[in-house]
Amino acid sequence: MILLFFGADVKTINLIKVEKGLEFFGAIITPLQVVIIVTSIVLLALLFVFMKKTRLGKAMRAVSDNKDVAEIMGISSSKIFAWSFVIGSAVAGIAGILIGLEQNLEPTMGTNLMIKGFTGAIIGGVGSVPGAILGSFLLGLAENFGIWFLPSGYKDAIAFVILFIFLIFRPQGILGIKKQGDKQAGA
Repeated sequence: MILLFFGADVKTINLIKVEKGLEFFGAIITPLQVVIIVTSIVLLALLFVFMKKTRLGKAMRAVSDNKDVAEIMGISSSKIFAWSFVIGSAVAGIAGILIGLEQNLEPTMGTNLMIKGFTGAIIGGVGSVPGAILGSFLLGLAENFGIWFLPSGYKDAIAFVILFIFLIFRPQGILGIKKQGDKQAGA
C-alpha cells in the first residue's frame, strides 16, 4: 500500500533541524536522539505503571498468565486481546514515528527492526516484558561494542550469532522461566 500511495523513492521528515551532536562519554549524540531516548523512557514508564496499577493492565497480566483462570474470574480474554492489540499498535506507531524522524522513510524500513525486536525478546525471555527490554538492551550493546572490533557490516551477524547461542544453550532467555515439560537437549 505504501508503494502504491507514496512510491518507492526514499523520503525524509525534516521536523527537527539537524544540529551538531553533543559529546557524551566519547560518543556523539544528536538532540533528536536525546528526544527519542527521553520519549522512549517516558513511554516505558507509562506502560509499566499502566500494567501494574490499572484494572485493564492487571487483567492483561492475568490473561497472559492463565487465560482459562482469568475467564473463570470474569475477564473477557477477547476484549483483553483487542486492547492488547490497540496498545501494542499505538506503541509501535510511536516507535515508527520516532525512527522515521531520524532515518529515511522507505517501504521496508521496519523489517530489520522487527527482527531485532524478536531477537531481543528471545534473549530476554519471551514471556517476560522486563526480560524482552533487558534482552533488547543487551543486544544493542553487544552489536555496538562488537563493531568496534569488526566491520559495521557484521552488526546483523552479531545479532544472529547471539540469537543462535541463546536458542541452543538457554532457549527460555535470561529472565524466562523454564516450563516443567521442557527438557534439555541430550538429557
